[in-house]
Amino acid sequence: MSLQIDAESTTPPYEQIRMQVIDAVRSGRLVAGDKLPTVRRLAEDLNLAPNTVARSYRALEQDEVIETRGRLGSFVAATGDATHRQVQLAAVSYAERARSLGVDADEALAIVRAALGLTG
Repeated sequence: MSLQIDAESTTPPYEQIRMQVIDAVRSGRLVAGDKLPTVRRLAEDLNLAPNTVARSYRALEQDEVIETRGRLGSFVAATGDATHRQVQLAAVSYAERARSLGVDADEALAIVRAALGLTG
């Protein structure tokens, strides 16, 4: 994730971060389950105070764009209706499990296609 702050903008930095993350989620550059940088790391990268980044993350969490999982960090939240959200969560869980088992993306996708009856 590459965020940039325009120091000349009249939009406050915390809002610039918030809007850029939302844009990245809407465009698909960030998807459900993607981990965001820590508040401290992003503050350092953008040369901002940690409280500025924390304010952005709190606003994103309130908007249900991200979720914070304690010490594990902040992640892009599953979005959409309840059914879609459950499928997203299952997909994230499957992807994490496939990676942990050393299954490459093409093979993992082939397994999903077969499970959905989309072989061929």
